[in-house]
Amino acid sequence: MAKEQLQVLNALDVAKTQWYHFTAIVIAGMGFFTDAYDLFCISLVTKLLGRLYYYDGSNKPGSLPNNVASAINGVAFCGTLAGQLFFGWLGDKMGRKRVYGMTLMLMVICSLASGLSFGKEPKSVMATLCFFRFWLGFGIGGDYPLSATIMSEYANKKTRGAFIAAVFAMQGFGILAGGMVAIIVSSIFKGLHPAPAFEFDHVGSTVPQADFVWRIILMFGALPALATYYWRMKMPETARYTALVAKNAKQAASDMSKVLEVEIEAEQEKIEQQEAGGGNDFGLFSKEFVRRHGLHLVGTATTWFLLDIAYYSQNLFQKDIFTAIGWIPPAKTMNAIEEVYKIARAQTLIALCSTVPGYWFTVGLIDRMGRFAIQLMGFFFMTVFMFALAIPYHHWTLKGNQIGFVAMYSLTFFFANFGPNATTFVVPAEIFPARLRSTCHGISAAAGKAGAMVGAFGFVYAEKGIGVRNTLIILGVVNLCGFFFTFLVPESKGKSLEEMSGEAEVQQTEDNSVV
Repeated sequence: MAKEQLQVLNALDVAKTQWYHFTAIVIAGMGFFTDAYDLFCISLVTKLLGRLYYYDGSNKPGSLPNNVASAINGVAFCGTLAGQLFFGWLGDKMGRKRVYGMTLMLMVICSLASGLSFGKEPKSVMATLCFFRFWLGFGIGGDYPLSATIMSEYANKKTRGAFIAAVFAMQGFGILAGGMVAIIVSSIFKGLHPAPAFEFDHVGSTVPQADFVWRIILMFGALPALATYYWRMKMPETARYTALVAKNAKQAASDMSKVLEVEIEAEQEKIEQQEAGGGNDFGLFSKEFVRRHGLHLVGTATTWFLLDIAYYSQNLFQKDIFTAIGWIPPAKTMNAIEEVYKIARAQTLIALCSTVPGYWFTVGLIDRMGRFAIQLMGFFFMTVFMFALAIPYHHWTLKGNQIGFVAMYSLTFFFANFGPNATTFVVPAEIFPARLRSTCHGISAAAGKAGAMVGAFGFVYAEKGIGVRNTLIILGVVNLCGFFFTFLVPESKGKSLEEMSGEAEVQQTEDNSVV
């Protein structure tokens, strides 16, 4: 039995790496740059929000009540989860490109709006912030399945893993940019409006102009998204969607002929043969999908869920851990703007030394080592380093040992990013059929965000209830579970998307009748 593939898809699979690949990485990647900036910059300003709006006249700087801190940290994740499911489904129904612009405009509008507030009272400021961060998250959520699917469907099979991972790696630069913008803005305001430390002047340590600092930092997230809007609108729809879902071979061939700069024949009759053959038109809730891809979906969703519990707990609460080990001075020894500066500096250093390099190690090695090996290795070392932090936790809090703690903490980040944080994003974009690819990626990513919400909401209470040490032990166990669930996820290195999903292949008998 011979198996024939559409010429347009074969052309994409064997295409040499060329300029349009890099353009697609930048266009899709800038969405992720913005996503990471918007999601993580909030952790830089939560202490400032507490000082500005919740100071009660006591001998301690104001801090956000637990429920408000959880809402501000977690509400964007609630929006992201909803957006991943909704836009993932919509991307398969309407096409990747049509939905791509919607998510970006939503991110631009809500980034700007989250820096504004209706009224001056703490309640109204926090309610406005939470409202717009929910919708900001909704837009960010759509970017996950769409960016991953577009990049996987544009890429060739030899370097596909590296291209999808490169889009995701822009997250690292987004986290880095968040820290750098916070450093620059806080430095400028610190110079323009000097203030004494809290211990010397409780009220005077928080200058009224500090209210602009958090607003500027949050609103800056609109700029990179706005910069790429025009280019997103100019990208053609992916050939795989046009040919395999919209069933328009002529349009797919025409679009890709321009992109690849080669002549591609439109093969409408092959698509019609394929439709007549049937067998590949099963839905998400069918027995056939469960038989072919059920365990794969459980694997991609579970590993992403477990990873994000640990990953987002670590990222959002870096400042608390750094304070606990004395790497950031006690709040009362600083003024409000200085505290933003010190937190941003610590977070930027971690991003620069471990987060960003980890992503690019994955980009460089994913098509050599394979997705499975990298994910397994990442979960293994995250478990090892988390236990190495947690078990002798008291030792790390002693004076002189903080550098060792930060080095170990950085290594857990490095192996998260040179590991499951990248691979959980890559694999769901490769192993599911074209008409369900965006939906399944959205479901997997939404499971991840459910984990992030457990991290964001749960860590606040766990840290106060059972202490940092016990919380770190729990995160180590979570990473260990991720290691074992990785065995449900198939390896997709070097295979075409159609090979992985078993679609777009017309099986023919010797007399050319379709089976």
